[in-house]
Amino acid sequence: MEKMEIVAIGGGEIGRPGYSVETTKIDKEIIRLTGKKKPKLLFIPTASSDSAGYYDVVKKHFGKQLGCRVDVLYLIKGNLSKSEVERKIMNTDIVYVGGGNTLKMMKVWREYDLDRVMQKAADKGVVLSGVSAGAICWSRYGNSDARRFSNPDADLIKVRGLNFVNALYCPYYHTEKDRISDLKKMMKTTSGIALAVDNCAALEIVNDNYRILASKPNANAYKVYWKNGKYVGEKIEKRNEFSPLEDLLKK
Repeated sequence: MEKMEIVAIGGGEIGRPGYSVETTKIDKEIIRLTGKKKPKLLFIPTASSDSAGYYDVVKKHFGKQLGCRVDVLYLIKGNLSKSEVERKIMNTDIVYVGGGNTLKMMKVWREYDLDRVMQKAADKGVVLSGVSAGAICWSRYGNSDARRFSNPDADLIKVRGLNFVNALYCPYYHTEKDRISDLKKMMKTTSGIALAVDNCAALEIVNDNYRILASKPNANAYKVYWKNGKYVGEKIEKRNEFSPLEDLLKK
């Protein structure tokens, strides 16, 4: 990729009914990356089956509170052509992808050729962002609870993403009890590294560099892998400066 700006958030609330907003500091950074005061933000709620209620929450948070011009892209109920979908994505400043069923979302995205379209958007300078499923999607794989939408007792699964970041992304790392133990098992059969990200923490990538953002002091991200039969989990240092992405992605 010639250009890449990604903010992948491990989890956190943006103000749905009954919950306070948790990720404002990270969300302001997404907006700052555009270089615009009132950027256009395109919300993609495929993973929540095109939830209109979720869109209302995004409009209030990013629109009313943070000053974005918010639009939505419904891929399940929108009945749009591939060219209409591409036009919408290419005509925004920010893509923000919501949480939900990652496996379902990726199947729909591939029907619309979004692997290619999102890469084209990134090359143009569109900021790619999202939370949970919307964070997993930018990486090679994700640690996903997609099966639990139909069976609450199902195991977590490995879902294939767009591979803009050569790693496995695991959201909700210290929030959901199964994530830590399951990621350990999953990485035994997965080459490379995993990026395990807490609620209210995010991986920010600008071209060939990265840093970890956090909207709460105790929110962190970890580099996780197996090496010489040993399981390694390193906390990634939170710094204001950016560091080379290639260093993060190698064991």
